[in-house]
Amino acid sequence: MTVRTRIAPSPTGDPHVGTAYIALFNLAFAKSQGGQFLLRIEDTDQVRSTPESEQQILDSLRWLGLDWDEGPDVGGPHGPYRQSERREIYAEHSQILLDKGHAFRCFCSSERLDELRVEQTANKQMPGYDGHCLHLSEAEVQAKLDAGEPHVVRMKVPASGVCKVEDMLRGTIEIDWAQVDMQVLVKADGMPTYHLANVVDDHLMAITHVIRGEEWINSAPKHQLLYEYFGWDMPVLCHMPLLRNPDKSKLSKRKNPTCITYYRDMGYLPEALLNYLGRMGWSMPDEREKFGLDEMLANFDIKRVSLGGPIFDQEKLSWLNASWIRENLTTEQFADRLGQWLLNRDYMMKFLPLAKERVERLSDFAPIAAFMFSGMLNLSPEDFAHKKLEAGDVKKVLQFTLWKLEQLRQWQRDQIFSEIKGLSKAMDIKLGDFNHPIFVAIAGTPNSWSVMESMEILGPDMTRARLRHAVEVLGGVSKKEAKRLEKEFSAL
Repeated sequence: MTVRTRIAPSPTGDPHVGTAYIALFNLAFAKSQGGQFLLRIEDTDQVRSTPESEQQILDSLRWLGLDWDEGPDVGGPHGPYRQSERREIYAEHSQILLDKGHAFRCFCSSERLDELRVEQTANKQMPGYDGHCLHLSEAEVQAKLDAGEPHVVRMKVPASGVCKVEDMLRGTIEIDWAQVDMQVLVKADGMPTYHLANVVDDHLMAITHVIRGEEWINSAPKHQLLYEYFGWDMPVLCHMPLLRNPDKSKLSKRKNPTCITYYRDMGYLPEALLNYLGRMGWSMPDEREKFGLDEMLANFDIKRVSLGGPIFDQEKLSWLNASWIRENLTTEQFADRLGQWLLNRDYMMKFLPLAKERVERLSDFAPIAAFMFSGMLNLSPEDFAHKKLEAGDVKKVLQFTLWKLEQLRQWQRDQIFSEIKGLSKAMDIKLGDFNHPIFVAIAGTPNSWSVMESMEILGPDMTRARLRHAVEVLGGVSKKEAKRLEKEFSAL
């Protein structure tokens, strides 16, 4: 048997370090077994998926040095590799499930489902579909279809008993069927959900091992059941432990920069970041901390993965990155890397028109543009001194702006401006006064070019990191204070 693994990232946001972490372990396992590693794009969410996000995923994984044998950009015998291009395949397989009686059409409105959830929550019941449309007759279903009623396709699941799922690292996992919902397989727009699409794709693309995050454990019974319904052999499952923040919470953009491009733009070496991800829950046989990708592939054994939640600590990553710079780069190589990073023409062209309008001599460029090449700025509370706002209000402006921008899906100047303008109006603070601390947090000075332009160019992770840093410079927010502020923020 030729071992084949895959990852299927969704192009609905910035490329996440968690994606790189899972990709690395899929690649390592496949190559250690003499197999193949495949990448496909999970873009069935047509509203949120964008070509730009897809390209960022591909570019980020390539920057790290992760290469795949098949995928949307390299082709292969099992294409197409974008789920949006496989709609007819999913329709055919959902019809197979309907014909075999393993799935049913559900015509319940979103209003009814919302009411059902509220009722179940009030009665302290586990939220889930109640089977309202499960027993509709063929005539009733056809009448609703003829009338053009919107519907989804749901899978049938056993009402009782226990599902046993085998996992490479965890052994036998038992989950009560009572905890498994009648999963939607095809949405009202005709697009499949993750569950149907990935099961069908994994089978048709001959995937032998599925290595994914442990957040998918509760979905394993649904996937195992779908394999049984289709009469297919199921790939071997392996659920990796989730990356965590230093406080043991799940790694998220609220507490840690999570975008791969953030670490690239901060000046981390791809070898160091990949090395650090390789140490997340895994170790070399000789326990050494520094190793390259080739060394990891040569020594990889997935049984060495520890199930304890690996901690993604930026300070340790920085230490490892420094070690790579000092011990693995000659001065000439360091000069080359620095030139590639610092004199990145594509990046500089984004803000050179803004800088050009503010310089009299070429030597003026370095001081006014330094913040575009920096990580966390060297700020003090005095930098945020405001003529009209008290220190507490300044901190509130920064914290509320941070929370507002964390909710932003599309990172574009006009949308950033719209959110900040709306927030300043809701807080009854003139926009100029409101923007003052944001300028300082992002550029280190209130006298810079458009802070909205700067935030768009710096990107969401760098922007949010600088806002978080600014809040910490002003004393941070205690748990008690955070609860009060969150209540006030929600009221806005």
